[in-house]
Amino acid sequence: MIIEAVSPAVEEASELILELDEFIAGLYPESTINGIDVSEFEEAGGYFVIARVGTEAVGCGGFRPIDEQCVEIKRMFVRTAARRRGIGREILRHLEAEVRRRGFCTMVLETGCNNAEARALYESEGYFPIPKFLGYVGIPISRCYAKWA
Repeated sequence: MIIEAVSPAVEEASELILELDEFIAGLYPESTINGIDVSEFEEAGGYFVIARVGTEAVGCGGFRPIDEQCVEIKRMFVRTAARRRGIGREILRHLEAEVRRRGFCTMVLETGCNNAEARALYESEGYFPIPKFLGYVGIPISRCYAKWA
């Protein structure tokens, strides 16, 4: 597997993000999707990767700075056919290494209450529950986590 930094605007990243949005819509049909605006993400200094197995893009993830000490992990996703092979964990660890390299102290993220696989991954990697933050306050299905870099 290769993890490659890309713009979230490139075709393969856009396709993965669209699949993630469809997956989220299936879990939470009544909710809005907390995606990313690519221009804002890149202007804020966001970092985005895709994971490849051979030539196929099978997963993605990224982060964006919230302030000078904290980043938000965003758009973590692995295609269904590629799950249960540690790809999501490797993407997350890659992002965490880049967060540390850039000198940030804290990582936060949001996932949904029905996404047991994502919550299990984050908890197994040392993320702990925190109060809802930013735009997630007041969203009943949101579950927020943090980890020290």
